[in-house]
Amino acid sequence: MSTNSKQTSDKLVPTLTIGFILLFLLAAFVDLSAFTATIQSLFMSVSTMFGYWWQWLMIITFVLALIIAMSRYGKIKMGSESKPTIGTFRWVAMIMCTLLAGGVFWSAAEPIFHFITPSPSFTDVKGGTLAAVAPALSQSFLHWGFLAWAVLGTLSTIVLMYAHYNCGVKLRPRALLYPILGDKLENHWIGSVIDACSIIAVAAGTIGPIGFLATQLSYSLTVLTGLESSLMSQIIILTVIVSIYSVSAFSGMDKGLQWLSRMNVIGAVALLVAILVLGPTGFIFKEFGMAFGTYIQHLPEMSLSTADPSWNSWWTWFFWGWFIGFAPMMAIFIARISQGRSIRELIITVAIIAPIATNFWFSSLGGTGIFLELQTPGSISQPLQEAGLPAVLLASLAQLPFSFLLIPAFLVLTTTFVATTGDSMAYSIAMAVEGTDTPSRYQRLFWAVMMGVVAGVLLIAGDGGLNALQSFIVITAVPVSFLVGVTFITGPIAVLRMKSAELESKSSVDCTKSVTV
Repeated sequence: MSTNSKQTSDKLVPTLTIGFILLFLLAAFVDLSAFTATIQSLFMSVSTMFGYWWQWLMIITFVLALIIAMSRYGKIKMGSESKPTIGTFRWVAMIMCTLLAGGVFWSAAEPIFHFITPSPSFTDVKGGTLAAVAPALSQSFLHWGFLAWAVLGTLSTIVLMYAHYNCGVKLRPRALLYPILGDKLENHWIGSVIDACSIIAVAAGTIGPIGFLATQLSYSLTVLTGLESSLMSQIIILTVIVSIYSVSAFSGMDKGLQWLSRMNVIGAVALLVAILVLGPTGFIFKEFGMAFGTYIQHLPEMSLSTADPSWNSWWTWFFWGWFIGFAPMMAIFIARISQGRSIRELIITVAIIAPIATNFWFSSLGGTGIFLELQTPGSISQPLQEAGLPAVLLASLAQLPFSFLLIPAFLVLTTTFVATTGDSMAYSIAMAVEGTDTPSRYQRLFWAVMMGVVAGVLLIAGDGGLNALQSFIVITAVPVSFLVGVTFITGPIAVLRMKSAELESKSSVDCTKSVTV
């Protein structure tokens, strides 16, 4: 294909992406109520229609990844380097911090929801009782556990690393199809559409938390200081958040992002220790053990539950749509930082270790809230009912010793986690647009600021704008889910080709050769 065609294809990705975002904002401003109603209707239709497919997508990805990791193919080193290019602590920190932005926000609130009103998988459990604790935590474990992490960074990461580092294909979502289509999509408009869909999905999934964080912090400042929460205060807070991760994105992965990730992990560990020391230590450890056992025991039925489609739409299917939409761009990010790692190391870290750490974090924060609710009914559930999700974390921390230190510390941690997600996703989008693993700093800065501006516009439009975007996350997951589903085929092909080259002692993979076992 000619150079002109290549340039047209490359320009088409940002054109489609930015054009779609502008149309979304225009529709929100023209008639927000009608727009929100349309999005909500599509949300329910899409989740009901594709939710069952997503359930199987998550399960198959996890199982297939584990089979590869435990097989002889797990020893294969990925990338063009024989040793890791990034230290293990920094590598794990960058992976954990990218996804846990949402986890920090949900870890206090979701377990309380399921504790008060048990999920359809535990209809025989009475809400608000001691017997409801383990089921509540285990349901949260499902949404933030093995399946969620596996879809974000196992099979897709393996395919991208094979295509990019071994075969020289640009690091972007369309490369997930490389093992079966070769370079046919490299300069084709269909490839551009695939990239644009993936970018729109991850942008929606990132902009939402950024905007909601601004409203959460504004509410928190109102509770702490008595100052009125207003649109102006939300915009000011949003500006600070966007400035933090934009500077980090501009400074580069080796500086800002690694520094933020390292500080996040250190801060999270410190605050976790504080919760364990100041909170109900014995209760947390006991219920974590019981909940994890319940999670493992009921994992198949919870994963495939269809008892209440309406409940699934607002919980499991929503989370699955959110994570699936993130998957291609998250895989790009993990591929960028995982050179020299073995397949087994990648899968065990992403699909096993990270989920268990996340589950314990949920047990610590969510378990503390549940313990306080058991001791004094209404102390957590009433603030949740009156003020929504942001109230849960504050209500829990306010009842612990040294709350005047814990509350500001957790608000800062939540901010830096969301900033890390904004930074890493801006970096990933820039990589997909430029087709290089070292995108220009101005490209990174543009996408970082762009996501912040969209969040600000939706805040100005009203609460319905952010709510519509949250529902829209699920809609964008539809095309992306089929792209991710292809990794059931391209993942094993990539692994077999890398193994074939390793057995033949070749310095590089023959990307055109048929696979051999």
